[in-house]
Parts: sequence; C-alpha cells; structure tokens
Amino acid sequence: MNQHLLYSLAAVLVLGLIGYAGGNGMPYLFGVVIPYAAMVLFFAGFAMRMLGWVKSPVPFRIPTTCGQQQSFSWIQHSKYDNPSDGKGVVVRMLLEIFLFRSLFRNTKNEIREGKIAYNLEIWLWLFGLVFHYSFLVVLVRHLRFFLEPLPALLVVVETLDGILQIGLPGVMLSGFMLLGAALFLFARRVVIPQVRYISLTADYFPILLIAVIAATGILLRYFTKVDIFMVKQMTMGLATFSPVVPEGIGGLFYAHLFLVCVLFAYFPFSKLMHSGGIFLSPTRNLANNSRTVRHVNPWNPELKFVTYADYEDEFREKMIEAGLPVEKKE
Repeated sequence: MNQHLLYSLAAVLVLGLIGYAGGNGMPYLFGVVIPYAAMVLFFAGFAMRMLGWVKSPVPFRIPTTCGQQQSFSWIQHSKYDNPSDGKGVVVRMLLEIFLFRSLFRNTKNEIREGKIAYNLEIWLWLFGLVFHYSFLVVLVRHLRFFLEPLPALLVVVETLDGILQIGLPGVMLSGFMLLGAALFLFARRVVIPQVRYISLTADYFPILLIAVIAATGILLRYFTKVDIFMVKQMTMGLATFSPVVPEGIGGLFYAHLFLVCVLFAYFPFSKLMHSGGIFLSPTRNLANNSRTVRHVNPWNPELKFVTYADYEDEFREKMIEAGLPVEKKE
C-alpha cells in the first residue's frame, strides 16, 4: 500500500483515539483549551497566508486563458475565457468560485484506434461541487450551536437540507453527501494509477480527516444520540467566552470535536487554503490585456537616467578637443 496513504490513515486514526481518550480523561483541555487554540491558529494562519499573497508582487500578467484573445473586430473574442477588462475578470472569477468552471472544462485523453481522443471528465467536477457545497452547508448548519436566537437564513438552510423528512431525527442530506463525495475523491486517488502516483500525504490526509469528521458526525446524530442540550450549553459557553464543560457528553463527541479542531488548525498551512488563494491567484484575477496596456515590473529598481544634454554638459570640453560635434559651444 502507498506509504503516503498509510501515514495519513494512521494519523487520522491516532488523532481520533487521542480525542476519544482525552475527552474522557481531560474534558476541559479537549473541550475548551484546544478549541480556542485551534481557532487562534486558524484565523492567525489564514490572515498570515493571505497577507503574504497580497504583498507578493506580480511582475507581469500571467492569466490562464483558453479562448480567443481580443484582437481584430472581425474575430470573435472569448470575453470570459480570455477577458480583456475587469468586467470579464469578475464574471470569470464568479464562475470559477461558485461553479468550478475550470474543473468542468477538465479533460482526459486516451488512445483510440491509434489516435489520441479527449473526453470530458464530468465526475470529478460533479463530486468536487457536491463536496464543497455540502461542506459549506454543514458548516452553516453547525452555527445553530453558537447562535441564539437562530437567524432566519439558518432556519431556511436547515429546512432545505432536511427536505426529505425521513426518520427522527430528520435526515440532513449535507452530511451524507459530504461523506460520499469525500469517499469518491479518496477512491479516485487510490484507484487511478496516474493520480495515485502524484498523491502525497498532504493530499490524502485532509480528505480522510474530513471523511472521518463527517462519519463521526453521522454517528453522533443518528446512532449514539449525544445530548444536544449539553452540547449547546458547551458551545454557547465557548462562543460567549464563558466556557463550561458538562459531564456525560461522551468520548465520541470529543473525538469528533478534536478532529474538527485539527482540521481548523491545519487548514491555513495546507492545500485547503486554495479557498482563500483563489481570490488572489494572478492566473485567474488578471485581465489578459498585455497587447494594449504596458505593464511595468514592480521589482525594477529605480534608476537615474542621464539625458544627452547632461552628458554633453559633463564632457563638452573633451568632445570639442576630440573634434566631436556638440550642440552647445559653451
């Protein structure tokens, strides 16, 4: 088995066991100290990474484009694939952020009857979309543990998420969709040889971590039935900086909470930061207008230029002695 996969799987299992054991033995540490530390790391790390990208100079335009650049009036211009102004960039960014347009256009190639053929790889785009949106819905739903009263938008999200009205408690689609999408993305890295070859621990670990978080969340909601009132009391205490640790919540909840804390602390220092980096990516947020606008490299040092008049003033006498023509005699 791939060593990167083994390391990731072992790390997630060990972290889960640490959370389970630590919650039973040291509930204040795992219920108060670690969640606060994880959030500090998350916000500080996120801000640090974003500021680092903001300060990074972009010496020239490097947009990633796949359509016809703006040229002659009689050649059709791909405004959103190859934008030449800010409006086109905004549209392309919106399509990228909300619909993963570049992933939708992803293709795979294979040899058919001695010729190379390209196919649209729709499943990666579809499950990637499901993964991110279900993850977002799960995060929004969990705000109910930190807010009182509940905002109307949160109630609407929960109503739509539980629209099937199956069982008691009602089935929330986002949790199962998140787990299914995470397992698909994990299986894709294991099954496809080319993807498995380039996959590292940093690729396996976050997928497995999120999958286990989703699985433990499903267990807590539908099988072990954790006491929601005690959980609400605990989370509201964290939100109001008046922490309390009720007794009898259970080790599985602390394992779930600890894994969530690990995810938040790990987030700014991992590939998951593409969620923030997409806004500052020069391959996406720049217009391709190099033909019409002169771009000056911000790394160029400031140089003092000498005009011909200054040059002649300095060397006029020597130029006259050498017989060279000068514009001014004196």
